[in-house]
Amino acid sequence: MWEIISKALPQILEAGFKYTVPLTLISFFLGIILALATALIRLSRRKGFFLIIKLVFRFYVWLFRSTPLLVQLFIVYFGLPYLKIKGIAPEGIKLDAFIAGIITFSLNTGAYASETIRAAISSVPKGQWEAAFSIGMTRNQTLKRIILPQALRVSVPPLANSFIGLVKDTSLAASITIVEMFEVSQQIAAENYQPLLMYSLVAAVYAIFCTILSWGQGKLEDRLGVKTSKPKKEVVIDEVEKN
Repeated sequence: MWEIISKALPQILEAGFKYTVPLTLISFFLGIILALATALIRLSRRKGFFLIIKLVFRFYVWLFRSTPLLVQLFIVYFGLPYLKIKGIAPEGIKLDAFIAGIITFSLNTGAYASETIRAAISSVPKGQWEAAFSIGMTRNQTLKRIILPQALRVSVPPLANSFIGLVKDTSLAASITIVEMFEVSQQIAAENYQPLLMYSLVAAVYAIFCTILSWGQGKLEDRLGVKTSKPKKEVVIDEVEKN
């Protein structure tokens, strides 16, 4: 058993640093940019043609929050090659598996993170806007210098949780032939007829990765002075007396 683990672990870690880590970092970075743009567009009160843009982004958020991530991966990687656009992609849109993964994970992350950022911006008191306007600041200046710094600070805990969730979600990339950690563990399991051992090993690797990230999240929250709200004392249900 230990011989198999000693041979499999380096391969799994190599796949992690070669595919899982880049896939997670790039997708999250692009997803946050998309999320910020989506949140700002949806919070805008501009009228006219801008309303159509808002509806498009609202539909995008609804679509990616309402469908399974695995289905989204399959549509982008396996479905788009059948989408033939005359003059643009007459033979369909064929994407490299890694690029398809980045596109899907970025869009999915953007949809969920946009709601987090939108709620954070909305949580900033209206008086902050009024105070900024009273000293002659423009709307863009107020947003950039006063509102967004506060909103993004509040968004750190949920966005960090989304990042940790994305690390685990990248295991689905194996379904579109990306040779990340889970895919490598599947290949080794098939070669050695040790599925339980290999899946347990890759689960342990994911658990260690996520534990380190959770620790880093806590340190970042402490540094920024924000903390996920936790009860001061856990409530033991059996000890709660009825009134």
